[in-house]
Amino acid sequence: MTTIGIIGAGHIGSQVARKAVELGYDVVISNSRGPETLAALVAELGSRARAATPAEAAVAGDFAVVTVPFRSLGSIPAEPLAGKIVIDTGNYYWERDGHVPALDKGAATSSGLVQEHLPGSKVAKAFNHIRYSEITTDGTPAGTPNRRALATASDYPEASELVTRLYDEFGFDTVNIGPLSESWRVERDRPAYVVRQNAAELTDNLAKAPRTV
Repeated sequence: MTTIGIIGAGHIGSQVARKAVELGYDVVISNSRGPETLAALVAELGSRARAATPAEAAVAGDFAVVTVPFRSLGSIPAEPLAGKIVIDTGNYYWERDGHVPALDKGAATSSGLVQEHLPGSKVAKAFNHIRYSEITTDGTPAGTPNRRALATASDYPEASELVTRLYDEFGFDTVNIGPLSESWRVERDRPAYVVRQNAAELTDNLAKAPRTV
């Protein structure tokens, strides 16, 4: 069975873990405060989940979900994630993360900087423009009329393909934005951010997105 290493056990990480174990994945989940602080969550998740350190979760996962504040980019363990697909759920909020001039000016993307930090990994952006509570509630079977769609971006086709498969299992259609350099289109304050939309609507909203906001 596939194991997902989850680095970050906040709102998004815990919701991804809940849906993943429901679908039959094994989950190794971590946070910055230590495995012992995740006892209640792991008890809720059941036998398919265990708590670990971020480095241990990175090693254990066949692929990883990184869901930490952008300001904590440097804490993501690079070496144990080398050779693996890494799903980045993050968004840059300057109010929380501090100003990053390259992001403020639109000269870089947050997921692109994650990729730079993880040069041996294949980073894909995903799950960043849906409210965390809706990850486990808004999914519907494939072919459902007006099925909700989520976007992904990656410089690696195999990473985008993994996200597409995972989205479908979670109950969402996929719109592939293309490379990480285009991932800004689905970030905060853009038309596609945290609104319910089907694939056609998401495609339109991505096209309307301004580069800087």
